[in-house]
Amino acid sequence: VSVNGLTDMLCGAHRPGHFDGVATVVSKLFLQTSADKAFFGEKDYQQLQIVRRMAADLDIPIEVVGCPTIREEDGLAMSSRNLLISDRARVKAPALAEVMNELRTALLAGGRMSDLLEDAKAKIVNAGFNEVEYLDLRDGTDLGLLDQPAEGSRLFAAAWLAGVRLIDNIAV
Repeated sequence: VSVNGLTDMLCGAHRPGHFDGVATVVSKLFLQTSADKAFFGEKDYQQLQIVRRMAADLDIPIEVVGCPTIREEDGLAMSSRNLLISDRARVKAPALAEVMNELRTALLAGGRMSDLLEDAKAKIVNAGFNEVEYLDLRDGTDLGLLDQPAEGSRLFAAAWLAGVRLIDNIAV
């Protein structure tokens, strides 16, 4: 099962075919269980939107409910991947969410993503991350790129820290 328009960006651009597998498995589960609700975390917001679109496109009568991202005390989005981060690198991990929150504040104050992006990426790298794979402001429904916040927009990030790929997103 393919969900065109949502799978070729963000994580999908770096993991070709991954979301086709997700959509196929989830559609089978939805059809086999006849559940009326399914709960997906907003931490993987792109996946949540793909599942929502897939269910709508296939007329599967299920409500796909997004659940808020749960965070560690220091702001890092909870994930099983966090266990792969060494103790030494773990102290650097919250910088991703910190920079994203600073970026959100600047955007809400009237800033443009195109003017703020390079500085935000530099802050993430200077905090100890090896690479910023992406840092985008996108529409919360169709995931289209934005330069300024709009209703329902979100910041999305993926960055590498000590060999571990961390992802996060926040509403703007």
